[in-house]
Amino acid sequence: MKRKKEHHEEHVDETWLLPYSDMLTLLLALFIVMFAMSQVDNKKLARVSQTFNAIFAGGKGVLVDSGGDTPGAAAVTNSIMEQDKMADIKAALDEEIKSNGYDNQVKVNLGAEGLSINIQDTVLFNSGEADVLEKFNPVLLQIAGMIKGLDNEIRISGHTDNIPIKNAKFRSNWDLSYMRASNVMEFFVHSGKVAPEKFSIEADGEYRPKYDNSTAEGRAKNRSIDILVVRKYALNDKKSE
Repeated sequence: MKRKKEHHEEHVDETWLLPYSDMLTLLLALFIVMFAMSQVDNKKLARVSQTFNAIFAGGKGVLVDSGGDTPGAAAVTNSIMEQDKMADIKAALDEEIKSNGYDNQVKVNLGAEGLSINIQDTVLFNSGEADVLEKFNPVLLQIAGMIKGLDNEIRISGHTDNIPIKNAKFRSNWDLSYMRASNVMEFFVHSGKVAPEKFSIEADGEYRPKYDNSTAEGRAKNRSIDILVVRKYALNDKKSE
């Protein structure tokens, strides 16, 4: 009798997956470098190197285990993109504020919490009042136009000095700081067309002073509105401006 031919199952050689995934990782790195070079920004180039470190830290291809970017790489990339957006807005706001002559009354800072805009009360309100002055509307509209495209929470907090207030409109500095913050928020929503769900407001009154309330200069600086665009992604100290 003829012996039946033995059939062996053929197994697909999958060893090519590892070099393929490594190739995709290198392509991703190449695209990031090309993008950074197109911006001609040394600071961005320095931050891109951190993305490389996160991508290659595990020694695995991008398709291994996760099927996509490693969590560390995604977090660093998101943080870099958010930092760059906020830095661009800060630069544009600084220029706009200076051109309007408000650089002594309005300060823009970019820190660990996010992008903060501090506005002294003298340009926003009359003394002891909470209605937003029309003369400052163009600047508020500029701010609204720059931040409304961001997918970030926006906190508006009202601050006063420690001189007590009690009149027919406001029972305390808390009341005054709340209404001032609320009116600025209403302006952003109704006139600036910023989505209302992004906002929260705080009434800090006299209780969270940034400056010394024992001096006239300190009290003047404490009477202010703070607008904070809150970071969604933690800022790595190495990426800070």
